[in-house]
Amino acid sequence: MVAPTSVWIVVVVVVAAGVAGLGFYAGYDYRGSPASSPSSVTNSTLSVLGAGTLNTVFPQVASALANETPGISAPAASQTYEGSLDVTTAISALSAKVDVAAVADFRLIPELLQPIYASYEVAFASTPEVLVYNPSIAAFDGINSSNWGTKLFSAVSTSGVAPFAVWNASTDPNGYNEIFSMMLEGMIYHGGDRSAVYSHFYSGAPGAFAVPIPSVTKLEKEGQATSLLSTGVVSSLITYRAYAALNHLTYVTLDPIVGLEANNSTALADYAKLSTTVLSSSGGTEDVSPAPVLFAVTVPTNAPNSALGAAFLHLLLSPQGEALLARDGAFTPVFPGWADTPSAVPSVLAPDVAPMPAWAASYLA
Repeated sequence: MVAPTSVWIVVVVVVAAGVAGLGFYAGYDYRGSPASSPSSVTNSTLSVLGAGTLNTVFPQVASALANETPGISAPAASQTYEGSLDVTTAISALSAKVDVAAVADFRLIPELLQPIYASYEVAFASTPEVLVYNPSIAAFDGINSSNWGTKLFSAVSTSGVAPFAVWNASTDPNGYNEIFSMMLEGMIYHGGDRSAVYSHFYSGAPGAFAVPIPSVTKLEKEGQATSLLSTGVVSSLITYRAYAALNHLTYVTLDPIVGLEANNSTALADYAKLSTTVLSSSGGTEDVSPAPVLFAVTVPTNAPNSALGAAFLHLLLSPQGEALLARDGAFTPVFPGWADTPSAVPSVLAPDVAPMPAWAASYLA
């Protein structure tokens, strides 16, 4: 059974920060888009709120739209890229009003924004998890797709080697995805033992609360991963291939199932065997299960300029948008885009979308 996804507060870090007037949520400061202030909204300015991994590609799409459309501007000041749960919370709880909202987990928009703040979503790209490491550290010599689990722990346990970075899963799907990648590596390549890799980095049995082990891990913000590696604050991390490729980082490709890339029946059955315990917004607990990584986008129902948002999606789903997504092997574009509610998609996007496949739709039931 697919786990519910209502406002996930994963206890990779136990954070119970409320939504305050300054937008402080689960340890992150939300930089409110100018579009959240009526006085700064104009009909010609595109405003975007997206997952951090999109902070290279989406500005390129926005610039292309502005360059090709007279009277349209897409300044950096009207675009904010943060954790995906920051995105949904900013819209639903902080009254941010933007033309485009995008997340790194396609389950979030239907669960946390629909039907009040969004009427549809379109899955537009996938990108697997990969292991990024500092190649100048001798302890990583010989690391590859087959031995990365044991080699990683050996390396970060070596004297003088910086720790492995973990992300705040309260705001970022990558925070729980790295947990699942470790569990899957153990389950598939270590005799079915989902603890084989996971237990070196997290305390708590698989399926229970995942608490990072301080001696080998360091909690950081994923958007700073490149500088954290280059300055030696961390030595390694699990992140999306898109981030690694676009930032020219050295990485090891994982098994398609381990990297949450595969969506065949075997992969889906393996994902269904795993979970991690999380806290809901009400303070209760629930289980979150892994799913294939799919990025999704919508035009919120309260968008200052929904037509401009739809124009951005149209360009994103065009051959030009696909080329930008696929540059450097970052994303694998999904075209036509997979719409969860095709009937709610604006007519201008009708040629760009198709119904979500059954395997993906089953996660939204």
